[in-house]
Amino acid sequence: MCGIVGYIGISPAKGLLIEGLKRLEYRGYDSAGIAVLGDSGLHIERAVGRVAKLEAKLEHHTAFDGSLGIAHTRWATHGGVTEANCHPHTDDKAGICIVHNGIIENYAAIRTWLEERNHTFKSETDTEVLAALIGELYDGDLEVAVKAALREVTGAYAIAVICENEPDVLVCARKGSPLMVGVGAGEYVVASDPSAIVAHTTRAFALDDYNVVRLTRDSIRTSTIHNKAVTPKVMQLEAELGQIELGTYDHYMQKEIFEQPCALRNTLRGRVDRDEGRIVLGGLLSRAKELVRARKFILTGQGTALHSAMIGEYLFEDLAKVPTEIEYASEFRYRNPIVEEGTVVCAVSQSGETADTLAALDEATDKGALSLGVVNVVGSSIARQTDAGVYLRVGPEIGVASTKAFTGQVTALTMMAIFLGRRRLMSVEQCKQLIAELESIPDKIEQVLQQADQIKAVTEKYIHRENWLFMGRGYNYPIALEGALKLKEISYIHAEGMPAAEMKHGPIALISEGMPAVFIANRGAQYTKVLANIEEVRARGGHVIAVATEGDTEITKVAEDILWVPEVAEPLSPLLTVVPLQLLAYYAAVARGHDVDKPRNLAKSVTVE
Repeated sequence: MCGIVGYIGISPAKGLLIEGLKRLEYRGYDSAGIAVLGDSGLHIERAVGRVAKLEAKLEHHTAFDGSLGIAHTRWATHGGVTEANCHPHTDDKAGICIVHNGIIENYAAIRTWLEERNHTFKSETDTEVLAALIGELYDGDLEVAVKAALREVTGAYAIAVICENEPDVLVCARKGSPLMVGVGAGEYVVASDPSAIVAHTTRAFALDDYNVVRLTRDSIRTSTIHNKAVTPKVMQLEAELGQIELGTYDHYMQKEIFEQPCALRNTLRGRVDRDEGRIVLGGLLSRAKELVRARKFILTGQGTALHSAMIGEYLFEDLAKVPTEIEYASEFRYRNPIVEEGTVVCAVSQSGETADTLAALDEATDKGALSLGVVNVVGSSIARQTDAGVYLRVGPEIGVASTKAFTGQVTALTMMAIFLGRRRLMSVEQCKQLIAELESIPDKIEQVLQQADQIKAVTEKYIHRENWLFMGRGYNYPIALEGALKLKEISYIHAEGMPAAEMKHGPIALISEGMPAVFIANRGAQYTKVLANIEEVRARGGHVIAVATEGDTEITKVAEDILWVPEVAEPLSPLLTVVPLQLLAYYAAVARGHDVDKPRNLAKSVTVE
């Protein structure tokens, strides 16, 4: 949610800031703004809508000529979608200008106190209140004022602040919302996401909670809000500029669906040893003995990450024979969960910054659990706060609706289950066989992708229908949930996912003539029961779209349309069955004329609870 870009250096800031905002558009936003401080003073422009509208307004300005600036894409929280509420915000006295991600929870009390001290406000936002608080505490040193203000606020924030009285200083800070500093030659680029940095430098460091950084063109100072010096750990960004460019594809979601074979090869590379029948996960080795002795695993996440965690539950119990639970991260911390000795909590998140998941992780570690992370973004908050973990290595995911990160998460959880299973109960031969199957997955996904035109044709037959059901059993029940979520996210078609057996316990009342019912009906332990569920839908006039195993002749007798997947071991089947459903959702959204990569009301990374 929201995006921050800041720059101080030797180049004109305006173009760099606008370029950075464009690279952050995928995060979700409803307005954008920019502030540049130069020889002619502080200049600010804002626009409701896309960054392109802001860029068009800037064409009429000649004053944005400085090499220090901040910019922002806003997702409305406090106050409606208006230009007055758009960032950057200024104070009313000291020339303070700020952009902010997160929520200041005690802003109302601070605003009342500031109004008593004769401050006036132009917006409804908590951000303007923070700007005014910094201004109230300003006495010639911006860094000191920012630290003093942040000691008074509660909530989450990532901020970048400039001041008219200090035209060579950029101050940034974070707590609970991501912020990175890219280190260049005589310049620094600050952003809430590496994608806005990699075009300028591949050296960067992430701010930790309660950290403040003061940047000038030739110096950098990092400390806590309580003035304790901090030495930042500069790392090499893994993302390359080509990975975040659209290339020949029409949409990022399409690109990322078709990148999955290559992405999963990267996830597997160097981690599977077929000859020895073992999985090598360097991120878990230091905790291997504790993991093998664990009495219970709790897998937690939100949205698509939770669906991958649900598959992980099946994998951990089936392959590693360890009791496993899945939890909505948003509910975990609020129900006083029981975390006993020997409990391992694994947080699953693409960004590694999901606020609900971070809060669940904090709750678990406070109760003594060993913490693991399964994340995509190197150096993210979850990666830094967990005891051990596994990176996905699938590359940047720009489309809001997750695709390659999902299959990367499932692949990582599969490797973790085999890693544990071999150390607990699985034989070498069992591991060798499953690893060989796992290594075949990228090639088999390529086979599924070759049917894209057929899947598009099937989808277009049903896009006028406003209600769909998705059903599966066992390992593919979470895929039913994921298929329904994808269709909802980008095509705005109402869809419901459920275990196929659950249909008889109420949802069967929804079945009407011509209603699309998608069944994940690949061959597996519950195949015959899924066929029986299909017959129940057909008897009530529903149209069956089946995801089925190649060569299955029985399914052709009961399904109107079939999306084929190659045969594979049942624990690995979700990695194949999800791909046709990703394409189905994509083609439905395109056919209905929607913005696939920026669906309404959604953000890529949800960094507020």
